[in-house]
Amino acid sequence: MSFNCRFAPSPTGPLHIGGVRTALFNWLLAKKNNGKYFLRVEDTDKERSKDEFKKQIISSLAWLGIEHDGKEYIQSKNITKHIAIADELKKKGFAYECYCSEEEINEQKENCKKQGMPYIYNRKWRDAKDLQVPKDTKPVIRFKSKISGNTIIKDLVQGERNISNSTIEDFIILRKDKSPTYQLSATVDDHEMNITHVIRGDDHMINSFKQKQIYEAMNWEVPYFAHIPLIHSDKGKKLSKRDNASTIDDYVKIGIMADALRNYLLRLGWSYKDKEIFTKQESIDLFDLNGVGKSPSKLDMARILSMNETYIKTMDEKDLFKQLKEYVAKYKQPFDSSKDAALIKSMVFLKNKAKTLEDILNNAQYIIQKDVKIGDEDKILLNEQSQLIVKDFVSAFEKLSSANKENLEPIIKTLIEKHKTNFKGVGQPLRIGLVGSRFGPGLYDVIMSLDKTEVIKRLSKI
Repeated sequence: MSFNCRFAPSPTGPLHIGGVRTALFNWLLAKKNNGKYFLRVEDTDKERSKDEFKKQIISSLAWLGIEHDGKEYIQSKNITKHIAIADELKKKGFAYECYCSEEEINEQKENCKKQGMPYIYNRKWRDAKDLQVPKDTKPVIRFKSKISGNTIIKDLVQGERNISNSTIEDFIILRKDKSPTYQLSATVDDHEMNITHVIRGDDHMINSFKQKQIYEAMNWEVPYFAHIPLIHSDKGKKLSKRDNASTIDDYVKIGIMADALRNYLLRLGWSYKDKEIFTKQESIDLFDLNGVGKSPSKLDMARILSMNETYIKTMDEKDLFKQLKEYVAKYKQPFDSSKDAALIKSMVFLKNKAKTLEDILNNAQYIIQKDVKIGDEDKILLNEQSQLIVKDFVSAFEKLSSANKENLEPIIKTLIEKHKTNFKGVGQPLRIGLVGSRFGPGLYDVIMSLDKTEVIKRLSKI
């Protein structure tokens, strides 16, 4: 059988982390089965849909390596087809015009509230033959839902699910202005695109029951449904756009890398034995809906950082520098390219104390900055003895033909003995002079990452 999957975001805001996982699962299932994965932009909400959000969604998915087949499918371009299907449903007796006013609907809702019952439209106009059509009133078009029996969905994640048809209202498929609703547009588009598998959050379960009835009314083949549990915040509530770190941009801006985030989202609600780290190809080869759990997953920022740290530490230094460069160009103040060689050389130790690209950038400031700024607390530590230690180090360092650990260790040992101190007593003033702080990378790493002239220049100012 063919596998056609889709991700269908609405461009009404930045791409949500939960949406990214949905896109990832759809993409993996399609690729695993040599199928197609499509991106459908559901932009029929003209008031809230923005082109900037559409571009952000597309670029974010591309950044994560979730590539869609063909061009983006723009839902608003298919509205004529949606309306035509609504008219066809009406002609077949599966839809009808409803002339209820807003006041009537509100009254129905209020009565249901008083009785402690969920609101379901009372179907006043469902079989209305004797009702007089109000003048100057535009109707909505409602789908004629089944009243008796059950609608059953054999969900690929949740198992068999069924609902009493009496609980499904006659939902609106065309508004008064002839604009189609989500239930109609999504169903028509999925059919038009030949979507075989619909993977989405389990909050869409009721939508799937409604849409299945449209499929059956049109005598269309019903796709397979898979409803994945939602992602919850660290407080155990459904993750929303109002939560911190809920959008892709939130992670990109702090220096989370695409491979790490994709790997984390893959493992968020899906498992394969005890394996934690997956290459892109391994993700495709091993993914299966049978591995998706039925319970909500909790977003764990500490786990994301840990995953990112693992990728940073195992990445080739040149590749890591390339990512750092791209990150800085987009979100930070670009640094002079003359520092590139020193930074590449220093990646081998800079990456060992970093969880994010931002951490690497912060730890590398002593290389990037032309002038080291020493804080007041560190200046206090530069007493007379410290100044003598620095002076003696510079004298010995100037004589070296090259700076490496083997050459530096004897100098440091001699200074420790001469000034009757310890490694900290020698290393601290040197690090302050070179980095601007008593904290930072290892002393030998710092010295070896800087040009000889730069080391002498900085320490001579002490």
